[in-house]
Parts: sequence; C-alpha cells; structure tokens
Amino acid sequence: MSERAEFLKWVESELRDAEVAIHNGDGNPRRAIWSTQDPVTLFGAWKSATTAAGAEEVFHRLEQDFSDCTSYVHEVVSADAIGDLAYTIGYEHTSVSVNGEPRTYTLRVTQLYRREAGSWKVFHRHGDTLTT
Repeated sequence: MSERAEFLKWVESELRDAEVAIHNGDGNPRRAIWSTQDPVTLFGAWKSATTAAGAEEVFHRLEQDFSDCTSYVHEVVSADAIGDLAYTIGYEHTSVSVNGEPRTYTLRVTQLYRREAGSWKVFHRHGDTLTT
C-alpha cells in the first residue's frame, strides 16, 4: 500500500471517528490525533488558536457546544502524504446540535499533518463556512 493510501485509510477511520466524537461532545479522540508540540495552529470556522494549549481550549469549548451529531461526511478533494508530512483539502458536511439547536452546515477545510512517534497528528487546520 502506498504512503498516500495508508494515510487516507487513517483519514477515513481515526480522523473521521475523532470528528464524529467531538460533534457528539467528546473531544478526547480529537485530542489524541492533534499534536501537542508547537507550532500548532487552528483557524476554525468559529474559534481559533495559535498554540497547542490554545487548541486544547478550543476543543474544550467545542465539547460543551456540540451534541447529537446525526451526520458527518469528510469529502476529500485533494490529499497526499510524503514522508512525515501530509495534507487534506476538502469539505466537511455536518448535521449536529450546537448549544441545543439543530444545525446543518458545510465547512471548507484544509489540514496539515506530521508524523510524530509513528502516528499522524494534525498540526494545522483552517476551516470556514461554505457560502453559496
């Protein structure tokens, strides 16, 4: 299996599972796949951070805001993995409750990953709301 194929298998399993979990109010799987070694940047659709500690604060807040995820689809438009670096570019289509209110939205998301101790870790995310 190629590096790219192995990486995409991880994206479709661990990364997807972590995103579903945080949208159900459990940030621990997301924490497990995010780097704790700066530099870490998170330019989220609602909240941003420029350090690993700041990203942790954002995850804590999202755990409180999100619940009842009924659908999450990560539509990967482009991705690659070369050595210890990888990226994904795509759309996240989500149906979830935000502070108790049902919402459905699509985010445009670019993420960068680096291999740390043999595991992929997210170290940059930029997401914004897709408007038509």
